[in-house]
Amino acid sequence: MDVSTIILWLVLIGLVIYVTNIYNTLVTFKNRYLNAFSQIEVQLKRRYDLIPNLVETARAYMEHERTTLEAVVTARNDAAAILKGMQGGHIGPADLGKLASAEGAVGSALGKLNVTMEAYPQLKANENMMQLTEELTTTENRVAFARQGFNDAVMTYNTYRQSFPPLFFAARFGHPEDATLLEFEDSPAIQAAPQVSF
Repeated sequence: MDVSTIILWLVLIGLVIYVTNIYNTLVTFKNRYLNAFSQIEVQLKRRYDLIPNLVETARAYMEHERTTLEAVVTARNDAAAILKGMQGGHIGPADLGKLASAEGAVGSALGKLNVTMEAYPQLKANENMMQLTEELTTTENRVAFARQGFNDAVMTYNTYRQSFPPLFFAARFGHPEDATLLEFEDSPAIQAAPQVSF
């Protein structure tokens, strides 16, 4: 075997190894953002499990606020159904948009419930209600943290997928488009900073 044939074989082997590395990196980054979404799923399910308990506790005190309580339950059920439909990695742009919209509705309904609860001091002082509210707040913070992790993983995947030379191979390797960020309109866990004036 002459030197040029050996060099050609070494170049071909190096090229195969390089392309294989691109494929494996795309798969790794995609699996990371899918795993990050499953962390969001866990926290949202926990949130959806807490909401009925919150509503039942409030119902005993808020007999005349049936519409507010029903709005919370309806928003929760709609969001839970959308999340259930996304199981198995179905997290395309349309699915994430529906989930973000549903989460906005849940946040809005819970916000209205919190405003309504202000008129019921006995409810606010109820030990179960305080515990549920604390757990819900903690869960909201976990959702925000998990969403940040998901969006970071999506950015890593998209950046690698859009870079040169993976850009030329991504579609051929089953990665035809960028992943979509999950952005909630008004997350209850993120509140405006307090204004201080002297």
